Amino acid sequence: MTALGQPYGGELVSLLAEGDALAELEREAAHLPSITVDSRTRSDIELLANGGLSPLRGFMRESEYRSVVDTLHLTNGLPWSLPVTLSVDEARAPEFTTGARVALLDDDGSALGVITVEETYRRDKQHEATQVFRTDEDAHPGVHALYEAGDLVVAGPLEAIKLPPYARFNEYRLTPSETRAEFAERGWSTVVGFQTRNPIHRAHEYLIKCALESVDGALIHPLVGDTKSDDIPADVRIQCYETLIARYFVQEKVKLAVMPAAMRYAGPREAIWHAIIRKNYGCTHFIVGRDHAGVGGYYGTEHAFWCTRSGAMATTKTSPSSEDERIFLSGTKVREMLRRGEIPPVEFTRPEVAQVLIESMRVAV
Repeated sequence: MTALGQPYGGELVSLLAEGDALAELEREAAHLPSITVDSRTRSDIELLANGGLSPLRGFMRESEYRSVVDTLHLTNGLPWSLPVTLSVDEARAPEFTTGARVALLDDDGSALGVITVEETYRRDKQHEATQVFRTDEDAHPGVHALYEAGDLVVAGPLEAIKLPPYARFNEYRLTPSETRAEFAERGWSTVVGFQTRNPIHRAHEYLIKCALESVDGALIHPLVGDTKSDDIPADVRIQCYETLIARYFVQEKVKLAVMPAAMRYAGPREAIWHAIIRKNYGCTHFIVGRDHAGVGGYYGTEHAFWCTRSGAMATTKTSPSSEDERIFLSGTKVREMLRRGEIPPVEFTRPEVAQVLIESMRVAV
């Protein structure tokens, strides 16, 4: 009998109402005061509802929020690195009294769920930025998104009506219970998760294959929520993943699914958060990238590179090569090359992946 690791906190939460409870919740939501959520909050609602953020059952109360921001722990002592909050317009504060029931609406007006207000509070966004992102500079995309959100926070448990509907990647939109069932069907008891918001290049491929030497399978789990405007679009990235997996991976050892979270670009803190989410999806191991969830020069890096001396992927732990014997290109540099019509070297990316990227650039132009 295959036994995957336990969900984070010991229980895989599901906040989706069913049967008579669902019908009643839908009827109630139609007559409640409502909040139309943005795409970032929509992503959080999905991960709360499907158990990706287990053991959370709703948006954080002030004590939980402050504990996470200042100590990286929930109030019960469980490590947790990023706050999960629901910001609202300050002018609507009188509507959100303790005990109030509020419908959370998608941008088409349909109800995603209902929150029971336990409390409202105001947060110090500059303090949160400094603690979570290590900077209060508005140029940081995560800090900018934080500053754009309201100061007033509504906290309380969520009852979900449905998962947000999507027009893309539905065959890859698996819930934590679904990925766990898939792993069990394949007989996997150890699974390595790989987080990515970029195409998988040779260094990424190297890390995944190194991990596969020690575990039963890999979950390639690209993030498809909000990212920076200059990141490669999700549909192009999915083509790259499909191409690479079909050509260069053992099919029975890899599963491709998408993760709906929005990027925070919170560096080390977000790396922990991503690992927690993947534990809920059934992963027992997790690959942390060279600048995981990083942006600009805010966080440190550790690179894998193509070593011209050994003719293979390597790191400073496995190669004595000098700097001029190492080929490394960041995702940013590759995007610049593609915009100029230059093909990245084969030491950096597989030619089939490069072709997908080149074609996408042509279409964009």
